Amino acid sequence: MARRLIEAGTRCVTLGFSRWDHHGRNFDACRQDMPMLDQGLSALIDDIYNRGLDKDVSVVVWGEFGRTPKINKDAGRDHWPRVFSVVLAGGGIKRGIVYGSSDSTASEPENDPLSVEDLAHTVYHCLGIDAEKKLISPGPRPIDIVRNGALVRDLVV
Repeated sequence: MARRLIEAGTRCVTLGFSRWDHHGRNFDACRQDMPMLDQGLSALIDDIYNRGLDKDVSVVVWGEFGRTPKINKDAGRDHWPRVFSVVLAGGGIKRGIVYGSSDSTASEPENDPLSVEDLAHTVYHCLGIDAEKKLISPGPRPIDIVRNGALVRDLVV
């Protein structure tokens, strides 16, 4: 449906899959949820590339937090802002790369750490939005779209 909306001219489609807050029973929940996400996301990305929409459509899969490297007392994983994963496809993003890595316990970034600000700046760049522009709020006072972010050239075509 997301692909059909794009083909019909919709400029922004947001899909939600909000079952990832596994503070308990992490392994059972992942066994149930991961196949659904994998099937839907891979079908969407295949559709976008097969129909030649990849230059104009950006796919961004990004949660609100990473997850603790250790399992908690409820067999779950809690919020962990130090390391998280993002999937980017289409819209000017290089294909087939992995950018950055964590240490062996997924506790801290190890190689090519990517800040949220740099990631946001790069995604906005791919969307054709000037991430350095200031918006004016009522008041009036300027508000940064992205504060202190920079384009990560290794991620873009």
